[in-house]
Amino acid sequence: MRLTVSAHDDTRQLLVLAVDDEPHGLAELAHCLHNNAHVGTVLTAVDASEALGVLSSAEDEVRGRRERGLPPVDAVFADLQMPGLSGMEMARVFAALSAPPMLVFVTGHAHEAVNAFDLGAVDYVLKPCKQERLDRAIKRVLEKMQTVPAPETTVGEPVKNDDEVIPVELAGTTKLIPRSTVRWVEAQGDYARLFTTEGSHLVRIPLAQLEERWEKAGFVRIHRSFLVALPLITELRMGQGGYQVVIGNEEKVLPVSRRHTRELKDRLVGSARNG
Repeated sequence: MRLTVSAHDDTRQLLVLAVDDEPHGLAELAHCLHNNAHVGTVLTAVDASEALGVLSSAEDEVRGRRERGLPPVDAVFADLQMPGLSGMEMARVFAALSAPPMLVFVTGHAHEAVNAFDLGAVDYVLKPCKQERLDRAIKRVLEKMQTVPAPETTVGEPVKNDDEVIPVELAGTTKLIPRSTVRWVEAQGDYARLFTTEGSHLVRIPLAQLEERWEKAGFVRIHRSFLVALPLITELRMGQGGYQVVIGNEEKVLPVSRRHTRELKDRLVGSARNG
């Protein structure tokens, strides 16, 4: 049996994301979006990095859409000129998603319009934001959604997650770290340090949040301070202080707490049975 899940059901109101680093501009944009009859929920972000975090979040509505093969939100209304990752750079990240959201730029820079449409933007709205003009942009979003084939999902069969991208701030620039390059994560207070194939990066995300977001991507909690990519564990052994896991070819040895040992063994056995 196959269930077709449509992103274009006219009875369902839109879930949209507004992105602007200027508080007044963000408030104005969100207000206009709320006033449109087709918009049900408006999420907000103050920059592109936060926007990417919203799209990959574990919030029920966003996560549920991803698991059904739908875009995390129906449309993103974003400024172009933002600190760190620009609107254009953010658009390129969106384009790499298997189910990208519709993109509308809302900005005061008219000269970027050609580049915006080259990146697949549905519309380009100039500031200050006017209700009538934004309503026309939303109408274009709805028309565009009608032309995009709806994904098909087999009932009971989870959709494979995209490779999440984690924005990391480095000396005034934003670097995008693919989750697939992360080997293990260490908690450092309210922050987490991502250990990748190229080094380590500190991000302001609690380890518990990453554990929830990355569970279906094969990451497992082995200790209150460590989250590990399960396929990279090559050995579980007893050390002087208790169990330990070996990452790769003795690349790293990490402790396993007693409370996480049973779950880890079950996950390892299940992983081996599944090939």
